[in-house]
Amino acid sequence: MQIERLFKIIYMLLHEEKISASVLAERLDVSRRTICRDIDTLSLAGIPIYTEKGKGGGISLLPDFVLNKSVLSEQEQSEILSALHSLSHIGANDSSQILQKVSAIFNKKATNWLEVDFSDWYSEDDIWGDLKAAILDHYVVQFDYYNSYGDKTFRRIEPMQLWFKSKSWYLKGFCLTKQGERIYKLSRIKNLLVTNEQFEHRELVKGASEAWITAAEEEMSLVRFHISPEKAYRVYDDFSETQIKKQVDGSYMVTAEFPIDNWACSFVLSYGKHIEVLEPECLREAVKEEAKEILKKY
Repeated sequence: MQIERLFKIIYMLLHEEKISASVLAERLDVSRRTICRDIDTLSLAGIPIYTEKGKGGGISLLPDFVLNKSVLSEQEQSEILSALHSLSHIGANDSSQILQKVSAIFNKKATNWLEVDFSDWYSEDDIWGDLKAAILDHYVVQFDYYNSYGDKTFRRIEPMQLWFKSKSWYLKGFCLTKQGERIYKLSRIKNLLVTNEQFEHRELVKGASEAWITAAEEEMSLVRFHISPEKAYRVYDDFSETQIKKQVDGSYMVTAEFPIDNWACSFVLSYGKHIEVLEPECLREAVKEEAKEILKKY
């Protein structure tokens, strides 16, 4: 993993005056090109690292560089350890190793106050670990993708970021087929394969998240629901406070934006008799027709 490799490079350079990129590549079992990218990353992070070309050249740290913990306050040290600890719970094995090293440097132990598990109860694939590795090391991935209508397509993308939005996880990436940025819902990704093909890092466009999901998913429409008091616990789980207006009788009026598709219909039906779609009319009709089909089975 890249972050573990960066720490190893720093430690090697702290103990050796100068090392060639080829030697680093051999010791770390990566390509020389990967080492060059790592050196650029360290330089951008403010590490005083430099290279000399030609005979007798190599990669070095400035002579007076030390890994100094005193530049960080106690609170900053604790926050770094807590962040690394939380990362270790999402399959980031490299973060666990770094946590041990940084804990030793700071001479303190991170408190185990958080545990995170993003995997589904039924999932057997390590999709999180595979995507994390592909994003950090810039490997192209390919997979089968199912849209909201159940249609399957084959995708090859350059993965860029995992993104959480509205209770769901998505993968942002550059689609090699469409030659453009796309977003994919993780639950719809099947048969994921991390290839051996590497790509050059791309920068995410800041503030583009909303545009991405609108372009990649269904068009959003304004919906209004009336929900009975019995479902109060779900109302506050599923909607934000600004979308909810409590009525005198204890019921709720909810105004939100939804994609009008099969998922929206299933969402409404999950409330059973305790919800009424007020608008749009097309969603009311879709729920009514779905309820008729359910009734036929009983």
